Amino acid sequence: MQETIMGDQTIKDRRAGSSGISEKLVAERAEMLTLFCQAAGLEPFQKQTDEAVIRKNLREFCEVLMDYIAAGHFGLYERISSGKERRQGVNSLAEELYPRIAETTDIAVAFNDKYDCGDDGKIGPNLGKDLSRLGEELALRAELEDQLLNAMAR
Repeated sequence: MQETIMGDQTIKDRRAGSSGISEKLVAERAEMLTLFCQAAGLEPFQKQTDEAVIRKNLREFCEVLMDYIAAGHFGLYERISSGKERRQGVNSLAEELYPRIAETTDIAVAFNDKYDCGDDGKIGPNLGKDLSRLGEELALRAELEDQLLNAMAR
């Protein structure tokens, strides 16, 4: 009987670890989406928006964007790829979803590289288009992550 109790505790401990990772990821995502909306509302074609304000908002958004991407990569996906997730259904789903999630990572990193330009950088005319594409990719990423998080919560 002792083994069963210890086994149940081990499962609870592992699930608590998954829950903590999930909560961190969702919190990072919420902060990132808030800043995304702010950045999307300050496009350079709006003459009343100071370029310094745009750069500041983009810099802050890019920082949180990279934190969010890292929370997924080094938290959720690393947990699965390192073998800490033992449920085969979760592992299979992660294997199916990860290639597309990785594409969203590449797009987010490219956006960061282009627009985390510091105080002296110029913001090109494609910011609106680039934000639109990034927004679509982030929405897809959130949907895919939610599928994985829901599977882990079961």
